[in-house]
This record gives sequence, C-alpha cells and structure tokens, in this order.
Amino acid sequence: MKKNTTAQRFVTVLALFSLLQVGALAQSNTALQATPPATAASQPAAAQTSTEKATAAKTGEGPRVAHSDNSYVIGADDVLAINVWKETEVSRSVTVRSDGKISLPLVGELTAGGQTPLQLEQEIAKRLQNFISEPEVTVMVQESKSQKINIMGMVVRPGLYLLTGSTTVLDAIGMAGGFKDFAKKKQIYVLRAQSDGTQKRLLFNYKDAIKGVNPEQNIRLLAGDTVVVP
Repeated sequence: MKKNTTAQRFVTVLALFSLLQVGALAQSNTALQATPPATAASQPAAAQTSTEKATAAKTGEGPRVAHSDNSYVIGADDVLAINVWKETEVSRSVTVRSDGKISLPLVGELTAGGQTPLQLEQEIAKRLQNFISEPEVTVMVQESKSQKINIMGMVVRPGLYLLTGSTTVLDAIGMAGGFKDFAKKKQIYVLRAQSDGTQKRLLFNYKDAIKGVNPEQNIRLLAGDTVVVP
C-alpha cells in the first residue's frame, strides 16, 4: 500500500514540474514575439550619426560650400571669408586693405578690390595649383564695409552711409534723418560716377515719389552714389 502511495506522489510531482516548464517556455516565446528585431531605423540617432561620420572619414567626403555669385564688387575694408577645402592652414578671414589687396599663405599678395567673389576664387585657385591638386576655393563676404553712399545737403544727418540691401533714394533720406527746414524736396538729385570719369545727374522729386507719381525716379542706389538735397 505504501509503495502505491509513493509511486502516486512521484507521478504527481513529475506532472507539476512538466506543467511549470511548459508555462515558462510559453512566456519566453511571447516575449520574443513582442520584441521587434533591431534595424538601422530603430537604432539611436546618435549611433547612426557616429556611423555616418565614420563612413565620411573613410571615404574622405565632407560638406562643400557653394560658390559665391558674380554680382558683388569687393572693395577696401570688406572682410572676406576665404575657404580652401581641406586646407585649414590657407583658409581664413582677411580684411581688404586700403590699396585693395590681401595676403594669403602660398598665394602671396593679390588684388581683391574691384573683383567679384567668384573672380577672386578663380584667381586664388589658379595660384594654388602649384601646391595643391585641384584646389576648391570659396570666397564669401563676411562684412560689407566698402559699399557706401554719401548723403549731403539739407538733411538732419549728412554723411557716409553703408548700403544695406536694395537701398533707394527714399531709404537714404530716411537714413539721414529726413529733411531740414527749407529743403527743396522737388529738386533732389543723385550723382553717379560713369566709366569715363564723368558724373551723371539723376533727378528725384520727393513730393511726386510719396504720391506714387513717377516711381521710377526712386532708383536703387549703388556704391559711390551721392544723394544731394538742395
């Protein structure tokens, strides 16, 4: 009788142990199904950034700055940011001297005044070809200090002013603080230097301008222009 009882107990324990193993295995499978496999999209942004940086370092690739336009004319006192790709010893910020020249390592002294940023890029790249294979040069105007106009006559604050954006005659009058008493507002004119050394007089009638009459008289000013308010 004791033998049968012992055998029954052993079978019962064995059955319970088997049930516990089956339950644990089922929970493990459920957890595995709920966890999605790791993919590149699910990796942390920082890890992806590190991977991209490592790839860029291996391939030697990096961001390149777009070239400058061919409209701005460089002048004295302008501050230029000159970047030669992968050449930190040559890349730097320089101020155009009063004689219009700048100096760079390997390049030496060259004239920047009177050139556009794009023309200066080409000149620097040409000189660097003796030292660097296929140099890529970018010239950007960091500070424009050469683009000035003169406002004189019957205005509150006559003097030299820096051009900022598309400055018109009306803008210039506002920059100078407006008119003084007895200013001849119908007889304002702009003096503009010509290529032959002469000056052209461009008339401006303030009273017409504020009424919207002859809006073409409110011209965009250029560097070197003089606005005269009689």
